[in-house]
Amino acid sequence: MTLIWVDGELRDADAARVSVLDHGLTVGDGVFETVKAVDGRTFALTRHLERLAVSARGLGLPEPDRDEVRRACAAVVEANPVPLGRLRITYTGGLSPLGSDRGDAGPTLVVAVGEAKPRPDTTAVVTVPWVRNERGALAGLKTTSYAENVVALAHAHRQGASEALFGNTVGRLCEGTGSNVFVVLDGEVHTPPLASGCLAGITRALVAEWTGAQETDLPMDVLERAEEVFLTSTLRDVQAVHRIDGRELPSAPGPVTAKAMRTFAERSAADIDP
Repeated sequence: MTLIWVDGELRDADAARVSVLDHGLTVGDGVFETVKAVDGRTFALTRHLERLAVSARGLGLPEPDRDEVRRACAAVVEANPVPLGRLRITYTGGLSPLGSDRGDAGPTLVVAVGEAKPRPDTTAVVTVPWVRNERGALAGLKTTSYAENVVALAHAHRQGASEALFGNTVGRLCEGTGSNVFVVLDGEVHTPPLASGCLAGITRALVAEWTGAQETDLPMDVLERAEEVFLTSTLRDVQAVHRIDGRELPSAPGPVTAKAMRTFAERSAADIDP
C-alpha cells in the first residue's frame, strides 16, 4: 500500500486527493523538489528545503514550514521503504478561483515517493531548437510549470536520447530539462553560470564545490569541441555523455568525468546532508 502525505497527514494513494481547482493544477502555480532517498535516508535535504523556500518566495507563495516538510518526508520514506527512491515534494498555491488570481485557502503540500532505478554511467543527449528565457519571471525557480520540459524530453526520446539541452535567448549553453551540464575544456571543468537562466541544481553545486569546476559563460558550440561532457541531477548524480546530437564521445566517461563520478560517490556516501 502506497502512502502519500497530503496537507498534514499520510493517506492511502487511492484516498490522496487534491482539488481540481488547486492552482497547481489549473495554472501551474507551484514549486517542487525531487530528493534522492537511499535505504530510508534523504540526501541533501537541507539544501533542497532551502531551494524550495527560494522558489516559493520567487512565486510569491508563503514560505513553507520546513519542519513540517521534514516530518512529511520522514513519514513518507518510512511508510514506503525502497532501496532507491524519488521523493517528490510539491507545494502549490492551493484552492483558488479559475484564472491567475490566487485564492486565500492557503498552500497545498504533497509529498510522495516512488522507486527509482540506478542510472547508467553514460547517456545520449540532444540539443533542442527552443530556448530558456534567462530574463523570465520564472528563471532559476523550480516550478511545476514543466510543459516546456515535457515537450523537449519527448523530442529527445524520439532520437534515442535521455535528455535535451537548452541554450538561452542569447545563444549560450544553459541546462537540460532536469539536469545541469558540465563540459571539460583543456582538462578543466566548466558549467554555465546561474545568470544563463539555469536552475541552481543541488548536485551541480556539490560537484562544483568538490571538483573545483568553474562557472563559465559558454557558447552552444562548446558541445561540438568539449573533450568530455557530463550531466548532474538528483537521480543521475554525475553521468557521462557519450553522444551529443550526431557527435560521438566513445571514450565516455573520460578521465575527468570518471574522477568527478568517484568524488561525488565518495563524498555523498560520507555525508548524507552536505
